[in-house]
Amino acid sequence: MKMDYLKSEVKENVEICNGIYSLKVIHDTIVKPGQFYMLKPKTAFLGRPISVCEINGNEITFVYAVVGKGTEEFKTLRNGDIIEIVGPLGNGFDTSKDYGKVALVGGGIGIAPLVELSKALRKNNEDIKMDFYGGYRDDVYLQDVLLRYVDEIRLSTNSGKYGHKGFITDILELSKYDTVLCCGPSVMMEKVVSMCKEKGINVYVSMEKHMACGVGACLVCTCKTKSGNKRTCKDGPVFNGFDVEF
Repeated sequence: MKMDYLKSEVKENVEICNGIYSLKVIHDTIVKPGQFYMLKPKTAFLGRPISVCEINGNEITFVYAVVGKGTEEFKTLRNGDIIEIVGPLGNGFDTSKDYGKVALVGGGIGIAPLVELSKALRKNNEDIKMDFYGGYRDDVYLQDVLLRYVDEIRLSTNSGKYGHKGFITDILELSKYDTVLCCGPSVMMEKVVSMCKEKGINVYVSMEKHMACGVGACLVCTCKTKSGNKRTCKDGPVFNGFDVEF
């Protein structure tokens, strides 16, 4: 299936910590928290799925990790360069719901979409009780932005450099919350869902899968659910955590 990429101007592309970059581009549209774009390297046929981190006016911020040839190319982008994009894609989080007390749980680059999500939830309900739990390998990022919207921040790192040494699930206090909204590595989300099932806490997860087309045609990003296989890019990436079979 042919993708109709749009040409978008780069406004900023900076390294915010080792191997993690913040890329701002111009694209005036409506985006739901949890949706993503396909960003196309010049030297590749297929785009790379990157979640939306934040929207400010006509500027979209993506936060990405340099992990391969495509993202190696992205990090060379400079102000005024042109990048080809398609989006927004997928079904994001429903920010109109009353989630009660919320825990945002993110791991690694999966923390990025929680920025726009926290902003939208705070905008819809100024009095919402909402905390952020972030798990990192070593260095931390985006916690300063998240502090604008959440009440408290709890951090963990594998090295113990910041916060708790170990996994973020070690310090997740589920008894304080009615709903968990989660994005990160599959093994982390599986653990979070298992903990929520045990405590009877609602949980929604944003799945991370390898993608090729981004529009549900190629089935590369299929994930298993209780109602059958679903396309992460088209049916998700956000699913009820209790429906997903990890």
